Amino acid sequence: MSNLKALIFDVDGTLADTERDGHRIAFNRAFTDFGLDWNWSIDLYGELLEVAGGKERIQHYVQTYGAKIPEGEDLKQLAAKIHATKTQHYQALVQEGMIPLRPGVRRLITEAKQAGIRLAIATTSRLENVIALLETELAPDSPNWFEVIAAGDVVPQKKPAPDIYFYALEKLSLSAANCIAIEDSYQGLQAALASGLKTVITLNAYTRSHDFTGATLVIDQLGEPDQPFEVLNGTIEQTYLDLIGLKRL
Repeated sequence: MSNLKALIFDVDGTLADTERDGHRIAFNRAFTDFGLDWNWSIDLYGELLEVAGGKERIQHYVQTYGAKIPEGEDLKQLAAKIHATKTQHYQALVQEGMIPLRPGVRRLITEAKQAGIRLAIATTSRLENVIALLETELAPDSPNWFEVIAAGDVVPQKKPAPDIYFYALEKLSLSAANCIAIEDSYQGLQAALASGLKTVITLNAYTRSHDFTGATLVIDQLGEPDQPFEVLNGTIEQTYLDLIGLKRL
């Protein structure tokens, strides 16, 4: 894409492996705070990730797995309260340095910034979670590097609906033809494709088995000069993803 003007990043699983050792642990701690005997194992959480959004994931868990809630509680309201507490636990984990960026993320973002390629984020994660991760792991002022941080409930429909990407493109005042999305999941890919974006997938342990039909490139990580990526689908000459490689997609 020689006319590349912007990169739009997902966050969870893309910028960092936040799910298994971040969000999952934070959810379990929140459940304990509310006196619930729920526990989301690594495997169960992988199944629950099919549902986008934390509040929605809690409601799905109760409705699908028959988890008990306190008598008289409204499920939607309880899910919102649990999720707010979970966010506090997650931010504490981030601030403790427990969730590092994935290989190549810092390098590619820095390279794009220095080259004048615009940066944006499109995620179902809450805004405060995104800010905490960026400030702690990328740079204290790094949220300002991103012209658009489209996060959480800023749009009515979450991925795989394309709303979050349409929102980001509108705020950037750019056509999808001038941007590339970087995602990690089937849901994210569907959202990006439906908005017309070329998409690079950097899969992880939870998404390795997903169907990535339609992705321009599927790799196991962004890679580094001394840490080459594995290409699972697509063609690229580089051994790590940089702007040269992105512009050739």
